[in-house]
Amino acid sequence: MTSWIALSGATNAMQTEPLHPLYGARVTGVDLNDMSDSAFADLRRAFETHSLLVFPAQALTAEGHVALAKRFGPIEDRNSDSLKADDSFKIPEVSNVQSDGGVTGEMDLHTLNLKANMLWHADSTFLPVPALTNILTAHVVTETGGATEFASTRAGWAEMPQTLKTQLQDAAFWHRYAHSRARISPKLAQLPMFQKWPDQVWRAVWRNPTNGQDALYIASHAFAVEGLPGDEGAALIDKALAFVTQERFVYAHHWTPGDVVIWDQRAVLHRATPWDYSKPRRLSSICVSATPADGVDAMRMIV
Repeated sequence: MTSWIALSGATNAMQTEPLHPLYGARVTGVDLNDMSDSAFADLRRAFETHSLLVFPAQALTAEGHVALAKRFGPIEDRNSDSLKADDSFKIPEVSNVQSDGGVTGEMDLHTLNLKANMLWHADSTFLPVPALTNILTAHVVTETGGATEFASTRAGWAEMPQTLKTQLQDAAFWHRYAHSRARISPKLAQLPMFQKWPDQVWRAVWRNPTNGQDALYIASHAFAVEGLPGDEGAALIDKALAFVTQERFVYAHHWTPGDVVIWDQRAVLHRATPWDYSKPRRLSSICVSATPADGVDAMRMIV
């Protein structure tokens, strides 16, 4: 089914089509480089409702990318601790392309980090302030492979057996960046960039304050359950993650240059898929930090 949302003061309309039977929308009729406040309000409502938004053929500029991210909230910068006074924010890239135009080798630590992104995760669960959203846009894509898969933990939670829900309802997960990287390469996990932040603990269920919808909040960075023995907690994490990433909850996006994908990190997991690592692939990514209005304070635990 196709629907249209009128944009106040605009000459066009935002058109949405379902991506998946349970969540997600393909959005057209919007220029993300030039949005009015009322147009963004419509986009934000669609974000809260659908959790995952795909905007084909946008050609989002760097300036437009930053401006759009700021509308959602504070931009996340994991390198802020190393910036000099006159340094400006540099948009992170998800890419195997080197400065000389070549690509990193398949077993290079940089490529191994890209492979770690092939584990199901939400971004930034290991940070003191986790992400609300990621705005990801494609510049160079491969002819085969390189899709990004998404799984709705809101849909998964809604269909989860009550016995498992009962175990998770009041649970909290501990998250560590190096944990996910160690699953790919112990050497990778020892890099300073994966050791910068102390372990974080977040409640296992994130309630969206806008619509009251619950979603499982989990990631490949989760390594323990508060109050449970190590093996028992790891088993519960694996069981919960396996349930919400079943095929019926998954949408795979096959990139074309100019695509922009925006998703709700509170309610959607994602992972990269393999490609021919001798081929260049370059996407730009900006994460936006969650704020109290997004429900982050309710997710904190004092332990």
